[in-house]
Amino acid sequence: MRRQDKADRIGRMLDELYPNPPVPLDHSSPYTLLVAVALSAQTTDKKVNEVTPGLFAVADTPDKMVQLEPSEILELIREIGLAPTKARNLRTMAEQIIDAGGEVIDDWEFLESLAGVGHKTASVVMSQAFGHPAFPVDTHIHRLGARWGLSRGTSVEHTERDLKAVFPRETWNRRHLQIIFFGREYCPARHHDLTTCPICSWAATKTRIRQEMS
Repeated sequence: MRRQDKADRIGRMLDELYPNPPVPLDHSSPYTLLVAVALSAQTTDKKVNEVTPGLFAVADTPDKMVQLEPSEILELIREIGLAPTKARNLRTMAEQIIDAGGEVIDDWEFLESLAGVGHKTASVVMSQAFGHPAFPVDTHIHRLGARWGLSRGTSVEHTERDLKAVFPRETWNRRHLQIIFFGREYCPARHHDLTTCPICSWAATKTRIRQEMS
């Protein structure tokens, strides 16, 4: 099966399973989404959603965040992975946003210049907060893209380019969320029987199935 045909079939399945996928991270503004995504690195969305209500009760704007010392932020996010580094980044990020005018804006260069914000985090904010077409690729999407034969990328950047090429631009904002939800429900990283998976069973190569199930 051609890669494009495979992507088209996968897209139809994902649209049927998850027609309106919700944003997994709880937020109330572009800023709170930015903070939540920055906290989610090497941490589950579930854990982030457990921690951010306490954080946002104290600091849900850059002006409020900058009033806190990194040590105070750390106390509020201690259960998050890499919490000391993230606490310092949140304080610096708030200062940078205030220096730039006080608002999180839909500009790639601005977002990627912020402390603790890489391309993937900026992509999530551009997509989910501002509605701009973007295809954030995390390790889970990177893994499924390879399993399904949609990308041979050795990096998330390469996988992002490959997935953008096979999925229509107007689907990107929902498609990346759909893949995340499918991975959680049907296609986990470990102990996965590719032969019974609704997508891997026909999209993965025989070589890939042997490698993962050996």
